[in-house]
Amino acid sequence: MKFLDEAKVYLKAGDGGDGVVAFRREKYIEFGGPDGGNGGRGGNVFAEAVEGLNTLIDYRYSQHFKARKGGNGAGSDRTGAASEDVVLKVPVGTVILADDKETVLADLTRPGQREILCRGGDGGHGNAHFKTSTNRAPRRADKGYPGEERWVWLRLKLIADAGLVGLPNAGKSTFLAASSAARPKIADYPFTTLHPQLGVVRLSATEEFVLADIPGLIEGAHEGAGLGDRFLGHIERCAVLLHLIDGTQADPAEAYRTVRAELEGYGGGLSEKPEIVALNKLDAMTPQARTSRIKALTRVLGREPLLISGATGAGVPEALRALQDTIRKARKE
Repeated sequence: MKFLDEAKVYLKAGDGGDGVVAFRREKYIEFGGPDGGNGGRGGNVFAEAVEGLNTLIDYRYSQHFKARKGGNGAGSDRTGAASEDVVLKVPVGTVILADDKETVLADLTRPGQREILCRGGDGGHGNAHFKTSTNRAPRRADKGYPGEERWVWLRLKLIADAGLVGLPNAGKSTFLAASSAARPKIADYPFTTLHPQLGVVRLSATEEFVLADIPGLIEGAHEGAGLGDRFLGHIERCAVLLHLIDGTQADPAEAYRTVRAELEGYGGGLSEKPEIVALNKLDAMTPQARTSRIKALTRVLGREPLLISGATGAGVPEALRALQDTIRKARKE
């Protein structure tokens, strides 16, 4: 299934049904009177978060959603039928924005959560509504009120406890595969990951968390370079970030500063999140290179980074334990 994390759709709630002008005419009843009923309510448009979905691909080719008009009133003071609501099924974690892409209309973070996006119009009054002691035969009936309509943006932000960040080819997909049952594409060239991946990490029978891997960042990503920063929204909800640095490159400190600059340029609170830094590809470094790169990172961080190898699994359990401890602390807060 193709991954799609953003879609624009048009929504139109149903108009209210019309009221009617009608009079009671029955044999053997001396006095009749107005008995035109009111129109029915137009259908609303809702968005509902459901489990089992992880993409907005359903809204790639179906972009217009309209609820039906309410039924018209009828004689004998009968109210028109209310129209059925239209419900958009979206993945958990979907944010619904107005057409300006800034105003948040709904943030669906729980399965079953439902929010109204467009309200259906009320039905118009029939002439029975207007009868009074001085106006016994009103011939007035109102049209139904129009339903709301708008363009909205659906933007998916994956629900994950921890997120992986780093430059392309830092070994994020390998780490995800080594720590969970996820099977992301792994190759020896940059930008192997083209869309976010999720994996469930189980440390014990009672300890587990969701780890998200996003495409690598390069310098200028927040200005659109490479794949840009559009996927950073998927780690906005994470409690902690695991920053992986390729140990085989000559200047790991500069790699760290590059990614940090992109997180700060993006905003969204990513640069303030708890961060665990790990020097990856331990198996591919000589002892001398390992020592020099640890010293370079320590000067930048003010502490020693973790040493791991996603390929061999060395140091991976310690990194996962550090993530779990940080997540537990964040949940308590």
